[in-house]
Order: sequence, then C-alpha cells, then structure tokens
Amino acid sequence: MMSRRHSTASNPSSLKLASYIMGIDVGTTSVKVCLINTASRDVSLKNIKDTMAGIPSELGASGDKQDVAKIYGALHSCISKIPKDQLRRVVHIAMCGQMHGVMFWKQGEGWIRNAKDQVVVGPSISALYTWQDGRCSPEFLNSLPYPTSHLSLNTGYGCATIFWHLRNKPEYLLKFDRCGTVMDFIVCMMLDLSEPITSDQNAAGFGFFDCISMQWNHQNLEKAKFPIKMLPQVVHSTENAGLLPRDWFDIPAGTPVSAAMGDLQCSVKSTLEDMETDAVINLSTSAQIAFVKQEGFQPEYSQPSDLRSSTEFFPYIEGRYIAVAASLTGGNALAAFVRMIQLWCVELGCNVPQSKIWSAALAAGMKEGETPTLDINPTIFGERHCPDQKGTVSNINQGNIGLGQVTRSVCRGIIANLASMMTPEMLKEGGIKRIVGSGACLIRNQVLQREIQELYKIPVTFVEEGNACIGAAIAVADRHFAQKSDSLKRNRTFSCNEQM
Repeated sequence: MMSRRHSTASNPSSLKLASYIMGIDVGTTSVKVCLINTASRDVSLKNIKDTMAGIPSELGASGDKQDVAKIYGALHSCISKIPKDQLRRVVHIAMCGQMHGVMFWKQGEGWIRNAKDQVVVGPSISALYTWQDGRCSPEFLNSLPYPTSHLSLNTGYGCATIFWHLRNKPEYLLKFDRCGTVMDFIVCMMLDLSEPITSDQNAAGFGFFDCISMQWNHQNLEKAKFPIKMLPQVVHSTENAGLLPRDWFDIPAGTPVSAAMGDLQCSVKSTLEDMETDAVINLSTSAQIAFVKQEGFQPEYSQPSDLRSSTEFFPYIEGRYIAVAASLTGGNALAAFVRMIQLWCVELGCNVPQSKIWSAALAAGMKEGETPTLDINPTIFGERHCPDQKGTVSNINQGNIGLGQVTRSVCRGIIANLASMMTPEMLKEGGIKRIVGSGACLIRNQVLQREIQELYKIPVTFVEEGNACIGAAIAVADRHFAQKSDSLKRNRTFSCNEQM
C-alpha cells in the first residue's frame, strides 16, 4: 500500500502545542485546505470540497466560466470543518490556485459583510473566465501586441481574455476597475485590499509580464489602450500580501497571508524530494511534466519569428525557474473515451454507469502485456503550442480493437504526447534521474503508471499527497520559518510495481 504522511491530529498533546500553516488551493474543480505543523511539516488535516461552479458561457462550448460565489462557498465549507482550536493556532495562510484565468470586480463592491458579520462575495463581480476558456482564436492572438517576455500568450490567459472583452464587449469591461485570478480576489476579500496583489508565478501565467524585470509590459499595453490600472501589483512568490485586519473564521487578526501562488509550482513543491535530480509528472484533468532548472538560469526573450515551443519556463521559488511541458491532454481524454462508451451503450438500449466502464476498461488495459499496435494520439483538445491539433487513430486491424487494447492505447497516447513535448533526452540533459508522479488520474490508473516507465525508461515513483495546498504551505514554511523542509524525509511514496 502507498504510505502516508504521519498525522498529528490524533495526538492531543501535539495538537495542544502545535502551530499551523494553512495551505489553500483554489482548483479548477475543487478547493483543498490543509494544515501543516510549523515544526515538523506534518500534514495535520486536509479537507476537500468540489466547487460545482461551472456556468453556461454566452459563447457555448468555446467559453468556460465559473461562479465565484460557489468557489468561495466551497472554501468556506472546507474551513468550517476545521476545529476552532486548530484555527486559532494558524500563524500563516498560504494561498495558491488555478493559473491563467481572470475575473473582474469593482472596488468597494466586490465583497460585503452579511448579517453575521462574515465577509461574502459582493454584487459587482464577474464570472471567472478559466484557463480552459477558448474564446481567443489563434488569429485573434496574432492580432495582439507581441509580449515582451520569454513566455507565449494563449487563450484562457488573463490578459488575452481582457483584450477579447476590450474589442468585443468594451461596455461590459467598464463596469469594473480591478482584475486578477480568483485566488487574488479571495486574498483581497480576506485582507480588505483596495488594490489586488499577486505573485510573479500567477503574473507570468496572465500574459504580458516580464519575469526578469518583474514588470507588466506597460508600453505595449498602453499603445493598445489596455486597462493597465486594473492589473494587480506583483510580488515574489511566498511574499505576503498583507495581514488579516480582523479574525477570519477563528484565525486571529494579524495573521500573515501570502500573495497567491500558482497551483503548478506548488504541486511541484509538494512532490519533489530532490530538487536537483527529480522531475514531476502531474496528471489530473490535464497533464504536466516539470523539473527545476539549475540555479542562475535565465530564460531568453522570445521573438515573433520563433516557433512555438512545447516547453516553457515559469517562475518557481527563490529566483529559480521550472521547465514545464503543460499538455491539455490528460484525464480529460480518458473521460471522453469513457463517455463515448457510455453513449454507445445508451444508443444500444442499455444504461451502464461510468464507474463500471472505468473499472472494466482499466482492468482490461492492465491485462494487455504486449505493447499495443493500435496508435492513438488522443489530442482532441488541441495543445497550446498547436491549437489546431486533432486526435488521430491509425494502424487499426481486427486484432487490436478489444477494450483492453484500446484502453491501453489511449493511455499510451496520453503519455507519448507528453513525452513528445518534453522528451526523455531533455530530462537526461537536465540531470534528471527519477520521475515522481502525482495527480488523481495517475494515482488511480496503473495503466498510465506503466506507460510512464516504458516511455521514459528511468525510475518512477508515485506520491499520494502531491497536492498544491500542501506545497503552498511548505513553500511559505521554508520562507518564513527556520526549518527547511528539504532536510526532512518524506516517506509517502510507492514504486510503480507496488500495489495501490
């Protein structure tokens, strides 16, 4: 079985004396909240709540929007389940969440206090336009100013979405004077800030941000009449956005709150055991593979003539960068495969629950010992570096279309696509000697686990608790508390040939 972190929650004497850092991850589908012990870095508890926040977009399938009040409600639910005695011992709050997306609000009307004197979402806010929003076509993006940055601009990025509104719904944008990620908004709510504050990690994912100078592209944006005053102030990751002005739940007034960090970087932080020789694969809805670049690495500015690269360099922690291949093809492709089977069953007159299809398909896939001859490239959602890319199936014959063969071919296609974006050779050149895997889809899917080892051909380990909320808390602990987490052994892994 997979080993777990030691928990202090069941030890009354430890609980009485402990102080905690609260880690918060505002994700695409759920909110996670954890408490880690400031001295031992043990995870004392972790709560999770699905947001169920998706709302229809005026653009149909091209848009992707979420209800911010429901997201905050999920956070409220997670924190309400924490014992008051532990909340009173929280000494720092570390915030992170889904990168790239944007929401708008009006200063003074974005949040209010209700009859119970609780801060709640106010009337003058927009929906959250998530990282999955596809309203910005390649043609639209090419019509925008070229960023002064080493990072490309993609649909779903905050500045791209703002430009779309500026050109297509300018009157709607005039209703607001502030913007940021949903985590930036929640930090503003908690601290009652008049101006939003974000970290360089999230600013980089917003677009039009120069990570080297730590500045927005003011000159480019001003020429395009972009509403620059809406953009957040930017600080380095793990720096504080401010102190709680009054008690929040039972967390004392005066408790520091970090500027919101990126969920990708925080997931990497929680998963890495050796920053110099480990790479991380995270596979949930989408998929990412990343490793920390050597100290002193500085990316070069991109040029309009440059070809789009599948690997980019995002700010990490303490001035370092991570090399990231972020694929839009992950568990969502497997979910589409399962939904297809279910719809076929319905059309044939039998209703089979998705849970039964999942278990049967994965069990059949594990029985396939031979490398599949069926070639499936499941990139049905495209990729950021190639938005028009479609999925393909080839080399079909009557002997390779069984459920197990097709399931394994889909799983192999997901990992092969990731390996084409960040190749085994790139890992070797980066000094990587091991892959650490995490993510809900990967941990539950032994077929995917096997494909990672076969395609990358280096040792692979899987962790149960590779969660961004834990990584955010550990990053803040390393910055603001004496003991370095890297010096602690974290026995929470299992090798790829062990049973889950």
